[in-house]
Amino acid sequence: MPATPPVARVQRPLAGTLAVVALLLATGCATAPGAGGGTPPPPANVEPPPANVNLSGFPLPYRQGYADGCASAGGSERKDAERYAADGNYRTGWMDGRAICGRR
Repeated sequence: MPATPPVARVQRPLAGTLAVVALLLATGCATAPGAGGGTPPPPANVEPPPANVNLSGFPLPYRQGYADGCASAGGSERKDAERYAADGNYRTGWMDGRAICGRR
């Protein structure tokens, strides 16, 4: 059996590695279906658009969660996952908004 030239031994693994890297780069920016494909939620200090119910007196995080939950009731989910996990007002508002707007 003839000896494989050193260049050929290096090129085969390198070609496979480059193919894997190219595949990872091509799919790295893709998102799974339904994984937040809608409009991103606004920053934590921005007043949401007026709701279809009177939310005066509720804290800002609740109103923002309500707006995101209501927007999620119409199709693609809009949720700030970090705030949903850490902020009870945002989470409660989101759940209320999705439930109330989902009935309409």
